[in-house]
Amino acid sequence: MLLAVPASAATPTPGAPGAGDPYYPTYGDGGYRVTHYDLRLKYQPATDQLEGTATLLTTATQDLSSFDLDLALKVSQVLVNGHPAKVAVTGVQKIQVTPDKPLADGSRNTVVVRYSGVPSTISTYGFDAWQRTPDGAVIADEPEAAWWWFPSNDHPSDKATYDVSVLVPDGTQAISNGVLSSQSSQLGWTRYNWRQDKPQATYLATLAIGKFDITTGTSPSGIPVLNAYSPDLGDNGDAARASVERTGEIVDWLSGYFGPYPFGTAGGYVPNVPTHYALETQTRPFYSPRQFANGANPSVVVHELAHQWYGDDVSLERWSDIWLNEGFATYAQWLWSDYQDEGTAQQLADYVYSSHPAGDPFWNVKPGDPGAANQFDDAVYDRGALAIQVLRNTIGDDAFFKLLKAWPAEHRYGNGTIPEFQALAERISGKKLGDLFQAWLYTAGKPALPTAAKARLATNAATLEPSSWQQIKAAQQH
Repeated sequence: MLLAVPASAATPTPGAPGAGDPYYPTYGDGGYRVTHYDLRLKYQPATDQLEGTATLLTTATQDLSSFDLDLALKVSQVLVNGHPAKVAVTGVQKIQVTPDKPLADGSRNTVVVRYSGVPSTISTYGFDAWQRTPDGAVIADEPEAAWWWFPSNDHPSDKATYDVSVLVPDGTQAISNGVLSSQSSQLGWTRYNWRQDKPQATYLATLAIGKFDITTGTSPSGIPVLNAYSPDLGDNGDAARASVERTGEIVDWLSGYFGPYPFGTAGGYVPNVPTHYALETQTRPFYSPRQFANGANPSVVVHELAHQWYGDDVSLERWSDIWLNEGFATYAQWLWSDYQDEGTAQQLADYVYSSHPAGDPFWNVKPGDPGAANQFDDAVYDRGALAIQVLRNTIGDDAFFKLLKAWPAEHRYGNGTIPEFQALAERISGKKLGDLFQAWLYTAGKPALPTAAKARLATNAATLEPSSWQQIKAAQQH
């Protein structure tokens, strides 16, 4: 006698080998979500040896026969709900995990991964995001960084909270996101326990190990601030401090435009690395010392702290939405320029429009969908901020500044897309904005003079470079 199979029963299948992002089709997995990462690490600076045990709290989004983790280090064991699972390397950063029994759609599961390696020897797709320093290492990169130090579902649409516990030799410090909840030493080793209790995208998780001068305090409104500096920054050290030590002041200033600061702590760190870029790692932005080679640059601090609202609090739903990060962080610099009497946002917009002639390749990049190869092109920042000034001129200051606060408020700790932002702008302003977004974000080529004139841009001649321009551009170095 055969028993009928209920129509609702589904045959378990593997999670999709990617989160569905066309820019990075192999990143992440489509079959589960992560709610929390607990990372317990041991690091030896002398050898760059990293050992880790990661515990992931996950929820299946389908009946799963197997799922992928993004990790480039060597895995020694995976447990799913306490039972050993089969592990196979299926790509340059892909580990396929097959549990001893399928995971039901909607089920909550615990995944434990034990792994180790020398991160600086790992190259994926031709690059290594793990940076050695004279006394340790740093990981801060975009769009990928997690593979070098913990297993993850590596896509910003899957955000989670974090506990990061790092064991290092006495005399060495470990810095990560959020709050240092405890620190203890025993038998020549010191353990640092960091907690990020608000959802965080994987690429925004950071780790810095070495020797640092640490300053602590609060913003004028009372937000705790922790900054850290390698003691061997040379000629750039004082300029770095003169910039990053303004974090508390700038956080409170930005709150006036974007609404309450979304996290419980703020800060930044400047390690001894040769790179040129900064990154908005959540609550504790990373700054390369070369950002300050020409002196103090609070504008770059404005850029990275603006991301705490636009990029960290409200994160990308897909990487093509990068304008929501970089356009608004750049526009915050334009507002800061105005505040410092170094050029108004309108003057900066006029300068960007007039300084790039119609045949300039600058206009070929569409900020609303630049493509993976152009995701961090200057046009995403500058043309992106220009589009925001056009939006401001079109809907008026009252609606515009209401919009700047409404976006983080309505999508707090979540994700968003450009179409959702356009819909919010239309709802607040009462205006149809499809033509504006199409012309300034989605169309290759310089918008013609009539379009620019309608947007209230200066079109008659080249304008002078605002005095803030060089500091603004320094924030865009990669």
